[in-house]
Amino acid sequence: MTVTKMSWRPQYRSSKFRNVYGKVANREHCFDGIPITKNVHDNHFCAVNARFLAIVTESAGGGSFLVIPLEQTGRIEPSYPKVCGHQGNVLDIKWNPFIDNIIASCSEDTSVRIWEIPEGGLKRNMTEALLELHGHSRRVGLVEWHPTTNNILFSAGYDYKVLIWNLDIGEPVKMIDCHTDVILCMSFNTDGSLLTTTCKDKKLRVIEPRSGRVLQEANCKNHRVNRVVFLGNMKRLLTTGVSRWNTRQIALWDQEDLSMPIIEEEIDGLSGLLFPFYDADTHMLYLAGKGDGNIRYYEISTEKPYLSYLMEFRSPAPQKGLGVMPKHGLDVSACEVFRFYKLVTLKGLIEPISMIVPRRSDSYQEDIYPMTPGTEPALTPDEWLGGINRDPVLMSLKEGYKKSSKVVFKAPIREKKSVVVNGIDLLENVPPRTENELLRMFFRQQDEIRRLKEELVQKDIRLRQLQLELKNLRNNPKNC
Repeated sequence: MTVTKMSWRPQYRSSKFRNVYGKVANREHCFDGIPITKNVHDNHFCAVNARFLAIVTESAGGGSFLVIPLEQTGRIEPSYPKVCGHQGNVLDIKWNPFIDNIIASCSEDTSVRIWEIPEGGLKRNMTEALLELHGHSRRVGLVEWHPTTNNILFSAGYDYKVLIWNLDIGEPVKMIDCHTDVILCMSFNTDGSLLTTTCKDKKLRVIEPRSGRVLQEANCKNHRVNRVVFLGNMKRLLTTGVSRWNTRQIALWDQEDLSMPIIEEEIDGLSGLLFPFYDADTHMLYLAGKGDGNIRYYEISTEKPYLSYLMEFRSPAPQKGLGVMPKHGLDVSACEVFRFYKLVTLKGLIEPISMIVPRRSDSYQEDIYPMTPGTEPALTPDEWLGGINRDPVLMSLKEGYKKSSKVVFKAPIREKKSVVVNGIDLLENVPPRTENELLRMFFRQQDEIRRLKEELVQKDIRLRQLQLELKNLRNNPKNC
């Protein structure tokens, strides 16, 4: 297969999305005064749904994030309550797609935690999670909810493993152990039957998640992959990465044949990571660069030229990350087809950016709002783990988003025990890989030895007291 190099010249063609433009919210509709995290981990540090905006914040000791009701725009006070139960920096947060007040977080403290946000938002700091999930031996960099199944969560750690958690029982039920380095990105196809990952070992993989079997693998030496996204039901993948000349690049792949990309396109010579976002309803791809303020957008088709450049949204303020509003949270009366929440670290600002299709009519535009995945799960965890695949339950946006989800999260009651997946205890001691890890382990063991010595002294004192009492009882004939 020959790799097609795309030219930068825009190709004018008949498309209803040719004139889509980005509209920044007025300052009073932004979120201001937020101490956005300065962590250099390549994540968005932001998650949004139809009710809440969550942002990872800078904090001394442990990790925390803010959860703000969407209507509470304007300046956020420094004393605003936080979710602050983690002992290390929070690296990723994701809202449950079916229960809009349940959020998952993962951290450098090696744990994944599930939080329930009260109605109306936080009134005080939240330190107790609904569930604490321990199974990784090193920090956890990514979490992803399964797109069609309720209470199935995927987490990827720096131990090179992906764990699949069944939150009905609060335990890991599968482990994907095919990676040889840190996992950079995870993405699901529409029904969640396939998982694709990018990894620091320069490989792109398509995996059957329940068995952990690698179906396809690409060794990307000329296109060092960073991020990957499934393109809906097109049986295509899109990756962003770096070319051999250190320019930013995107590549389109056939998910059933990763031997060579279908096309590659050079974007520019900037160094920031390119985040891809795909809208399966409009077949539009958005590319946002970390550290620059631009968002390019394209239309994707199954036939040549595959990728058609539409336009570019430009802004002088650099973005650290971007949250994306689910479809049912968009303003259909304004012909809004996508909405970003842009993190501007220098200003402590979260800026909504609406992508709008210009239309003169005030009526509902059915051609740009097809049926879309809604808030009802298609499967239970047991059904999915048993091998059933099912497409998402679709909803119409015509009446606006009013229907509340019937799904309720119930935290399982668990006893502390070992976590065994595939015959391996994930909580057993793992040998340190770096000098810092060795030192941390050494100090932890010193603390443990000190604690055990103190415990031993206390027990020794108690033993002497009991021996003395026994002796007194024997010597006192009245008690006999």
